Amino acid sequence: MLRLMTAFIVSTLLTQAAFADRIKDMVSVAGVRNNQLVGYGLVVGLNGTGDGSDISFTGQSLKSILSSLGVTTNPFDSFDVETSAGRPLEVDNVAAVMVTAELPPFIKPGQRIDVNVSTVGAATSLRGGSLIMTRLRGIDGETYAIAQGALTVTGITAEAAGTSVQTGVPTAGRIPDGAIVERMVETPFDKTEHIVLNIHERDFSTTNAITEKINETFGAGTAMALDGVSVAVRAPIDTSQRVNFLSMIENLDVEPGAPAARVVVNSRTGTVVINRAVRVDAAAVTHGTISVRVTATNEASQPNPFAGGETEQVQNAEISVQDDAKQMVLFQPGIDLRDLVDAVNQVGASPSSLIAILEALKRSGSLKAELVVI
Repeated sequence: MLRLMTAFIVSTLLTQAAFADRIKDMVSVAGVRNNQLVGYGLVVGLNGTGDGSDISFTGQSLKSILSSLGVTTNPFDSFDVETSAGRPLEVDNVAAVMVTAELPPFIKPGQRIDVNVSTVGAATSLRGGSLIMTRLRGIDGETYAIAQGALTVTGITAEAAGTSVQTGVPTAGRIPDGAIVERMVETPFDKTEHIVLNIHERDFSTTNAITEKINETFGAGTAMALDGVSVAVRAPIDTSQRVNFLSMIENLDVEPGAPAARVVVNSRTGTVVINRAVRVDAAAVTHGTISVRVTATNEASQPNPFAGGETEQVQNAEISVQDDAKQMVLFQPGIDLRDLVDAVNQVGASPSSLIAILEALKRSGSLKAELVVI
């Protein structure tokens, strides 16, 4: 069934005609991008699943926050008379966390963004907790958003009598719309003479096709290819006209260049993806496995009655060698993806064996594609 499905999918891919994509789906505008934010904070209200007294910086952080709110705290939570030493603050219901978020382009102060919260201490679960006010800073150290709110945690852990069950990840959570933006990131979108479009996939054919399509629609000289990735487009000065102009460009249909022949191999999962541009020169492939089986049996050797002697254990071993015969498959020059998949299925190769066959074809020079191992 798997081979039939594979053959059907490959046949469908190969029979599809060339298609056009919107420029919006192939490019991004230079300078219009997300920005990473990060912050350190505390999650409170946990049901005994916090950091506890083993993590000192959690107690220090809590004392610092309480002091800023006007609550006077001692250096230690309590004092042990017998040892004459201070005992750290018990924070079983508090967890130190790292808060991360992405600041979208053009977002304005007062708008909200989602935040992700993850433990950095010994907390075992964030379920039921609430993040208290946390500054989210950019790479420049400036505060761009303030996060606070109740966490949404999908993971759960249950433990009793030495047995524990865990579903999902209870030490990470999310707060939808949990941060309010306080500062806007400036972009060069409305300040430059040209808008630069960066192609997602480096390809000279696609870059040239986009340039020609824009010049054909808006007049010669409107767009100019800078290299195999970027296209500079002359845009109106007025911001509203520039937005309208870029909207029209994004919805233009362009037929991208043929993809580069590439085979992607994931050796950890045994996944192999072969695109339609892959070709194989003349080659012969055979695949077989030799299996050696050793069977051991334990027996007891007893002496004859009244003959004396002792009973001894004897181990007998039986060894068998099996060499599976496989047919040799001959690749004709210039076969396409469908023929390649059919040939590999005919050999009966497993995913791991398929990876070995592709690597051997590449080393022999017969596989005309880039072999990417991840």
